[in-house]
Amino acid sequence: MNFNPLALENQICFSLYVCSKEIIRRYTPLLEPLGLTYTSYITLLSLWEEDNVTVKDLGKKLYLDSGTLTPLLKKMESQGLIERTRSLQDERTVYITLTQAGHALREKCLNIPQQMACHNLLEPKDAGDLLKNLHAIMSRLE
Repeated sequence: MNFNPLALENQICFSLYVCSKEIIRRYTPLLEPLGLTYTSYITLLSLWEEDNVTVKDLGKKLYLDSGTLTPLLKKMESQGLIERTRSLQDERTVYITLTQAGHALREKCLNIPQQMACHNLLEPKDAGDLLKNLHAIMSRLE
């Protein structure tokens, strides 16, 4: 049988897209009770690692453009999870800082990675190998 380079099943990006979509769908029942979407969850993960960052730096870290990030941050601010503050030196620069409620939500999210691992999508070694390969691809794309 000949390899068809245009067959959907032979497209790496399509397989990544489907896996990403389905994994995010499994996050939804864990995040909805906390008032979070997957995108707001990864934003919090980033801010729990490093708080008080610029919108620009946060966007780079999350691979989100300003058209996606700005409405997300406005919603998170209205939920009381973050504060947006303009720089005194350059008013074009906006800093994102977690509020007390944003910090407190971390405790409620601690069990989410373990709950996701219970889906047994991959063996631990295979998951580690996949993550390593995905990071290698990400670094080549930058």
